[in-house]
Amino acid sequence: MTQTLEVLTRRDETLTSIRGIVHTMKTISAINAVPYERAARSVEAYHRTVRSGLRAFIARTGPIALPQAVAADSIVVVFGSDHGLCGNYNEVLAEKVLAERVQAETAPVTAATSGIRVLCVGAQMNDALAGQGLSPESVFLPPASADGIGRLAGSIVTWLDDIAGGEPHSRKVTLAFTRRAGRGQHEQVLMPLLPLGQAFLAGLADRPWKSRSLPDYSMPTPELFAALLRSHIFASVFRASAEAMVTENAARLALMQQAERSVDDRLDEVKGQLRSVRQDDITTELLDVIIGFEALRNTPRRT
Repeated sequence: MTQTLEVLTRRDETLTSIRGIVHTMKTISAINAVPYERAARSVEAYHRTVRSGLRAFIARTGPIALPQAVAADSIVVVFGSDHGLCGNYNEVLAEKVLAERVQAETAPVTAATSGIRVLCVGAQMNDALAGQGLSPESVFLPPASADGIGRLAGSIVTWLDDIAGGEPHSRKVTLAFTRRAGRGQHEQVLMPLLPLGQAFLAGLADRPWKSRSLPDYSMPTPELFAALLRSHIFASVFRASAEAMVTENAARLALMQQAERSVDDRLDEVKGQLRSVRQDDITTELLDVIIGFEALRNTPRRT
């Protein structure tokens, strides 16, 4: 079907406007990812300090005997998005959470379905989890900037403390988020947070204390361990939130790049059609002028 010059012109203007919007979204996604990436690196340095504190605590007190987590009180904290334009970012993670949950329920020692509590970050992730038949108990707003990651991590740690009655190590807590993988890809992970694994504690205990001064402390042992554990939980939640925001913006950037290429291809096609129609109109007008001139020249003059 031949398009008119007016229709093609409007389509060209529309596609140009869409390309401008897509380019703006791509630029914003690239800029927004940088502060979250810096926050992830910064909290890793803080987390190393916390692990050093735990190592000093173990070196001073000896191995830590923690109570077994209650399976019926398993908690999953899912980090998602509160905005669109990032493809199936939330849906893929929600499917992984559901798959892990089903696998846990079919294990020999399992928790009841009602015993697994879900905490969600992001309205879009809440919808994705609801689509998988999972109902989050509470929904938090994701950080609007890198400065808001601490606020979110603090709120989650407080929520976990309230549920556990001040003894978070007695609950099984898992962090579900999307993190960066090699070659610009990202992957969905479920990272056990609590209780502290024996491998984690053994790794701290086996590491030699690199100082001639033995570690010591003056605080009561329970209070010091509770403070170190809370800092470990805070740093882990902070890092998961930062990684989720980095990969969300990366997913949006990749999607906008694909959209920009598609719009460019369509825009080139429309511009080609527009040039062809314009050339046809110009050719038609020139032929009309030539035919009219020839008709006037060949008309006999009256004497």
